[in-house]
Amino acid sequence: MIHLNFSDLNEEAKERLLESSKRDVENKFGSDIRSHTKENQTDFETMIEEEALRNLYTFKYVFKI
Repeated sequence: MIHLNFSDLNEEAKERLLESSKRDVENKFGSDIRSHTKENQTDFETMIEEEALRNLYTFKYVFKI
């Protein structure tokens, strides 16, 4: 679970969440994405970022107001 304060919904918080999601995706699916990018000659970082954005919807958030 990700704990956020209501006042923490700024660009810095969004970047922090995206970086956390990127690490999560790379740990879980890094080798699969790497092989996919080699086969299809696409950019690894772009694929990781796209998957990280999708992965954000799987997080559970707790907001403290």
